Amino acid sequence: MSKPNRRTMLKAGAVGAAFIPARFSIGKPGPSANSKLNIAMIGSCNIAGMAYAGCKGENIVALADVDSKMLDWAVSSAEDRKNARCFTDFREMLDKMDKEIDAVCISTPDHTHFVATIDAMRRGKHVCTQKPLTHNIWEARMLQKAKAQYGVVTNMAVQGHTFDGIRSMREWYEADVFGQINEVHSWIHGPLWEEYDGKTNKYWHKPSSLPPKQDPIPANLNWDLWLGPLAGDTPYNHLFHPKSWRGYNKFGNGIFGDWMPHIADAAVSILDLTSPTVVELEDSEGGNEWLVPDGNRVRWEFSQRGEKDPCTFYWYNGGEKFRVPTPKEWDWSGWLPWAGTIYNGEKNNAYTDERSNHPRLTNKEAMKAFKAAGYPDEKYERVEGGPFAEWVRAIKGDGPEPGANFDFSAPFTEMMLLGVLASRFGGKIEWDSKSMRITNRPELNQFLKEPIREGWDYSEYLEG
Repeated sequence: MSKPNRRTMLKAGAVGAAFIPARFSIGKPGPSANSKLNIAMIGSCNIAGMAYAGCKGENIVALADVDSKMLDWAVSSAEDRKNARCFTDFREMLDKMDKEIDAVCISTPDHTHFVATIDAMRRGKHVCTQKPLTHNIWEARMLQKAKAQYGVVTNMAVQGHTFDGIRSMREWYEADVFGQINEVHSWIHGPLWEEYDGKTNKYWHKPSSLPPKQDPIPANLNWDLWLGPLAGDTPYNHLFHPKSWRGYNKFGNGIFGDWMPHIADAAVSILDLTSPTVVELEDSEGGNEWLVPDGNRVRWEFSQRGEKDPCTFYWYNGGEKFRVPTPKEWDWSGWLPWAGTIYNGEKNNAYTDERSNHPRLTNKEAMKAFKAAGYPDEKYERVEGGPFAEWVRAIKGDGPEPGANFDFSAPFTEMMLLGVLASRFGGKIEWDSKSMRITNRPELNQFLKEPIREGWDYSEYLEG
């Protein structure tokens, strides 16, 4: 299929997509909650296992993957996938099976999240996309706009947003257990780079030289489709696929994209930390045009948000140099856990773990007294089964809209990506959220929307 024909086909399909209501959706009459959804998977292995588990009991009707070995494994490894139709190009899958698909799960590298998600949405398909939602800020804005335009059920697959702990933390905050929270610290050790031996299952590997040398493309991999919307010439290197892409600026968002959506979820959602005025890299180590840094300390400043006082958010990743300060009252152990978030409040300080779960006060004795006095009443309904199960129930009308729908996850992703830009280019970024502009360093605005390869531009299908 040539690129001109591809573009013509997309344009023709979009005319109808804007007016076709999704077969299942919140608040619309349709099949009962006992009906099965027809679900397609874009990306068939690795993190896609989370999607298979969350969609268990539904019909997996199609799989798309640029790697034929992964497709073969995905089909052969589970009975409920043996009859799924397989495609190399997700666009061909959506073209040929349009009327047979209700919903789509996207489990691809960060740089192809947007194109796969928007192509499904414009056809009236419900979507659940892995974190981080997008690779650049413009893409995040467009997916939030598409949510309103196409009226489908959306979710970002971040497990902790469905856990009990994030709800408990919100209930404690709203019961004034902490008072105003004016400073937040989130952290994780890593990325943990290691030498690639051809066998390891890890995904932080540096190349032997830069730019990475060109390797022969494996017969099982369609490298052109793997690159998707990326403009320019990027030769294949064995470290990029299937897992180590995350450490390269072109494809991933480093440790930010890997863990920040989990670790900072509670802080961002409870405290409304989505529209900073300033983002600044305070310290960094390593990194270059190709590779993400080895360590970072980044600061976000947030002004008054309704009744919430101004707040400063810090992110730390790396080794000892980037260790978060241990609160003086911390007595749970000698060291803070390997990842988590500390909330500095007027009345009490708190901690949540690497999945924004298991909240507790930073002082053990204070926590015992708090527990003995009785926790605040539960106000928020608990969610079972994780983000994909939550999404499936919402599509069927058997549950509320997912908590990490694109009205939340797109602004959260934007906030995270501003940290990525600060980490990559250094210094201070003054951010005008309303106009989506960096005001003090206009030369950085080119990175808010990356160049798009011919045949992969979906902007014409978005209103406004």
